[in-house]
Amino acid sequence: MTAELFGVNVAEGGTTALLAVVVLMVLTGRLVPRRTYDDLKEDRNDWRTAHGKVAGALDEAVRQNSELTELSRTGVHLLDSLPRGEVTADDDQTVAP
Repeated sequence: MTAELFGVNVAEGGTTALLAVVVLMVLTGRLVPRRTYDDLKEDRNDWRTAHGKVAGALDEAVRQNSELTELSRTGVHLLDSLPRGEVTADDDQTVAP
């Protein structure tokens, strides 16, 4: 039984077949230089760091939003508790500059 890779019988082709297999592996992305692999790994780590920062910022935004909502409720409650006056047609409602 002979091993085939990309439809090429490596045992019968010798050096030429081996070179063709290596070239095919490079062209299809199955074989990459170490520098490329290290760059990809570093990009993955940068992505994780950025994700952590965004998650932290989102948590802070949610906390601040909750705080502002509570302050808004307090303000509405305060304004609702103020006495209401009746506005009549005789009242001067113009605002002086």
